[in-house]
Amino acid sequence: MGGIGSGTYARLGTRNTVDDMRALPISKLSKAGWLSSGGTCAFTWSRAGRRIGAINETAAAGHVVLSYKARSNGTEWRDMKYSVQIDRTPCNLGGTRAWFICPAQGCGRRVATLYGGAVFACRHCHRLAYPSENESRHDRTARRADKLRDRLQWPQGILNGSGWGKPKHMHRVTYHRLEQEYRQLEAQALGGIMKWPHRFK
Repeated sequence: MGGIGSGTYARLGTRNTVDDMRALPISKLSKAGWLSSGGTCAFTWSRAGRRIGAINETAAAGHVVLSYKARSNGTEWRDMKYSVQIDRTPCNLGGTRAWFICPAQGCGRRVATLYGGAVFACRHCHRLAYPSENESRHDRTARRADKLRDRLQWPQGILNGSGWGKPKHMHRVTYHRLEQEYRQLEAQALGGIMKWPHRFK
């Protein structure tokens, strides 16, 4: 998804981006009915068809409880479990919209997405940038290409080549459309990378 280990080159002095972290969007939990009191779900993340993380969420009145395992820099896995408050605001056409209240100490922002991290918190607390803040035009093209690689369930990184085949259950017409779109982005991104050394002359 264009994040860590995706195969694109890094820039010195840039911050981690929202794509480098596991995102927990409250909209997905709400649409699936997982914010109803007593509801429980296992939310997972995958990349190129391989699971890279999981978290359990249990809903109660006005909050959810997150539980998962975390570690940093090769330390032992730790069991994490804590509550995240939920706020709701009215929508123009009726009903309400749910928001997380960032659980990081001293924050309390109302946000649509939390990012983890050892602790799931808002992008401000993790000091995350949006990818476009760090990228050149060719970087953005490579990131778009990586998103298509993820949909095609190919290994991340445009330098890993193409033609890994059609994912199971994907319609052939959809596959050919995505593959054609990917090849165009790949050619643009590789052209930009090839020009990169000349910028220092």
